[in-house]
Amino acid sequence: MIAPDEHRLADAARLERIASDFVALGIGAAGQNNRRQAADRFARIFGGTGEWNTRPVPVRMAAPVWVRSFAAFAAVAARIAVDAEYVVGASSKWGAHHAHRDPVTAASFRQDAADLGFNQRETAKMWSKLAQIAVITGTTPAMIGPAAYRRGRQELTAAQRRRWGHLPKSAATPLFGLDAVLFHRGQADQPHPRRQSLARRRHETDWEHVAEHAPVLEATFRRYLEQLAVSLRPSSVDAIDITLRQFAGFLITIDPPIKRVADIDRSHIEAFKTLISHRGGYKTNKTLSKTTIGMRLGHLHAFFQRITAWDYHDAPPRVPVLTGDKPIPDKPLPRFLDDPSAAKLLQAARALPGEFDRLAVELLARTGMRKGELLGLTIDAVVQIGSAFWLRTPVGKMHNDRYIPLHPSLKAMIDGWLGHRPTWQSSDLLFTDRGRPIPPSRIDKAVRKAADAAGLGHVHPHQLRHTLATQAINRGMSLEAIAALLGHKSLSMTLVYARIANRTVAEEYFNVTEKVEALYDARQPAQLPADDEGTQMRKLRSEMHRRMLGNGYCARPVELDCHFESICESCTFFVTTIEFRPTLQAQRDDAEKKGQLGRKKIFDGLLDRLDQASA
Repeated sequence: MIAPDEHRLADAARLERIASDFVALGIGAAGQNNRRQAADRFARIFGGTGEWNTRPVPVRMAAPVWVRSFAAFAAVAARIAVDAEYVVGASSKWGAHHAHRDPVTAASFRQDAADLGFNQRETAKMWSKLAQIAVITGTTPAMIGPAAYRRGRQELTAAQRRRWGHLPKSAATPLFGLDAVLFHRGQADQPHPRRQSLARRRHETDWEHVAEHAPVLEATFRRYLEQLAVSLRPSSVDAIDITLRQFAGFLITIDPPIKRVADIDRSHIEAFKTLISHRGGYKTNKTLSKTTIGMRLGHLHAFFQRITAWDYHDAPPRVPVLTGDKPIPDKPLPRFLDDPSAAKLLQAARALPGEFDRLAVELLARTGMRKGELLGLTIDAVVQIGSAFWLRTPVGKMHNDRYIPLHPSLKAMIDGWLGHRPTWQSSDLLFTDRGRPIPPSRIDKAVRKAADAAGLGHVHPHQLRHTLATQAINRGMSLEAIAALLGHKSLSMTLVYARIANRTVAEEYFNVTEKVEALYDARQPAQLPADDEGTQMRKLRSEMHRRMLGNGYCARPVELDCHFESICESCTFFVTTIEFRPTLQAQRDDAEKKGQLGRKKIFDGLLDRLDQASA
């Protein structure tokens, strides 16, 4: 066992070593002398670093500036965990002290931050915040891990709020960037894609508040949400969670308040319907749309049905939400851009200054992807199949993925984007900005910029999806191919574009008009033959029945290559003779016309062998 005197001697020796390092940083004899005096005065006032750290914050803050400077240097050197109140109030040069102790880590941090797109000023502020967090947790920037960083960050922001009454933007902004840099360095958890200060405000009651007033009610709702989390996407569970918190907040505030789900009856549902039909939205004072109201009531209907089927003890005697409670939604046709407007939009997009803005608008317009699918693309999304490049979309809204033909210009733009992306990032997302996933609002802004530059007024990203589908169907692309391109689960989702195929409708209308006019001509028979419907409209009506297979249907566009069309000709047992040469030549020409390079190569080989055999 070490005697107390030995402890004091060891502390004194350690403090002297720290003082020697502190004095050595002084410039010139005067600077070193001042630093020596500061170290000696610190020892006289506090005795040692341990005693200093136990004194109240006001006492430590009352010390002279040079004494506090030595105290900060000593705390960093000795890895002493300093309370957040002092770290925030002292304004010591924690970053400079850590950079002096570990210049290698400071240099690598600066390089990593620069790779992610941060400038020197932003990097310096982030390093200062990291140094403060390291001091609070009693560690170093090189050794700090996710758990320590999370704890130190919380203590730092809490102390800043206590000091200033809020978290200043000047303090929050460096932390926002620091979260991303440390995540990719493996020292922090994955950050939230948005600034929390910009998250939308919520009208809903917290579950903790519900538990205080109706614990049984809260337990039933939370149990249901836990079950949904097993089978549904997190975004779907979040939407249902909002609905149930709205409903729970309503139930505990009515008179008399509801304590259990089993006590809910029809009158409560009707009162809640009235409430949500008059409440405002998150960002405006406008009332909720029919779609949103229907979604909320649909969530409640499913909730009561499921807990009844799952034999919850807290289920009501019957389902109080009826199918007819949901308002009948409007079904407007999808809004799309006509051909001249679409051309103007793409021309304006190509002139945008931001690389991501140009790429985002081009991808949406040429592939018909949804906004979420674009943001979910990974760095390996571009694949080569045969002689063409394809884009593999992530599993999205319809719970499926698909391959989309990739235009060569898009392939070049994606390659250029990847060329500027740091390869050491921990995330495999294709689109990141300063280490964070790009939020959906960036795509909205990119489309808006392009639309404003083209003079088109308001255009939203999903309009580009509708525009591509309309352009395709107007030019004769089959419904099966459009369904495959857009990732629709059924042709009923695609048939809506047959309703807005304006060019087809116009052509058919004018083709049939002359024959309809004949009905009013006394010189013509007063009847319209059945075959006067028109080829294009008849094609649209029969589209879903074409190219059916024995157990499904082929959704491949006719222009795309398919080796299975010539599977027999590519077999080693296939034998042909010279009398079949005209047929083989016609098949070869058909493949060349459709741009099917693989199929054309097969018939070129067969024709060459026939010509050599007959020579």
